[in-house]
This record gives sequence, structure tokens and C-alpha cells, in this order.
Amino acid sequence: MSRWIEPITLLGRHVVLEPLSMAHCEALRDAAADGELWRLWYTFVPSPETTEDYVQQALQARENTGAMPFVVKQAETGDVIGSTRYFAVDETHHRLEIGYTWYALRAQRSAINTEAKLLLLTHAFEQLQAIAVEFRTHWFNQASRAAITRLGAKQDGVLRNHQRSPDGSYRDTVVFSIIESEWPAVRQHLRFQLERER
Repeated sequence: MSRWIEPITLLGRHVVLEPLSMAHCEALRDAAADGELWRLWYTFVPSPETTEDYVQQALQARENTGAMPFVVKQAETGDVIGSTRYFAVDETHHRLEIGYTWYALRAQRSAINTEAKLLLLTHAFEQLQAIAVEFRTHWFNQASRAAITRLGAKQDGVLRNHQRSPDGSYRDTVVFSIIESEWPAVRQHLRFQLERER
């Protein structure tokens, strides 16, 4: 039986999004080491010791819930510079979330995120016929909140005490979305942003 979201490689000028596999573990370790990203308390990036488990869990989510995890590669060099995924997949209602996104320090504040989101959103709305795409982030992750807003997503609200973090603290989750009717304007906005970020 086919699934709503099948493995696919998404190609851009700056980035390539390739289906995640266990073969990417070492490259993901190297990417996360650029900036020691696992030290950021308000997000989850795998440490060198947890990378293999992180990949295994992502692949299990693919198998069990229809998620689609990707590695993000720099198009010019082929270097793995991060990870992202479709998840929280609602196949019945054609809704999904984009998240688990992180980039090596050297790839941050560049055209990388804009193009990766343009590729993911284009596929979601134009091939998968999604009716809405959601983004969620920690209340204290100001950089992520700003980046999601820059995409053209609108804030739906805040889920207070939404989750318990590994350290025992509670996470307030900020929820954003882009809906199907907004996609043409958001696509135009992202293309414009990408031209300016070259």
C-alpha cells in the first residue's frame, strides 16, 4: 500500500534534501559539532553519543507514523549540513508539520533555510496537496520563532506546559502555520527572499 509521503530527493540551487539513512550518522555528527549545537537547551540536536539513536528514531517514525526525515546537503559540495523532516503527518486530512530542523553553524543565517523551506513547502502544497503545514518551536527559541515568521507563517497560538523537557522543565510551544490559500503569496515571498540572500 502506498503512503501519502513517499521518499523523495528535493533539489535546489543551494541545498539538496535527501532521505535520511543510517549511512548519514557520521556526517550528522560532524555537522552538529560545528557550533556544538547539542548544547542549546531549548531545542534538540543530537550529541556525538546520541546521533545513532536520533537517526534510528527518525527512521522508526518514518516506518510507524509516515514521517519523512531528510538530511540537508550543501548543493555545491555535497556536505551534510543539517537535518529536517515532515512529521505529525495526518494523511486523512492532508496536514503535516515541518520540524526537527537544525543546521551546522556555518550554514546558519544564509540562503540554506529559505531554500530548504521553499522546497519542502512546494512539495507539500503542490505535490502532496496539503491543506496546511504547521511549525512549532520552544517559546525561548527566539531565533527559530523569527525564522518561522520570516517564512510567512502566522502564529496560531501558544500551548502552555505543552511538554516536559528531558531536564524536567516544562516547554511552552509556539504554534505557527501556513494554509493552502496562503501558499501562492508565501511562495512568491520565499522566492523574493532567496534572490536577496544569494
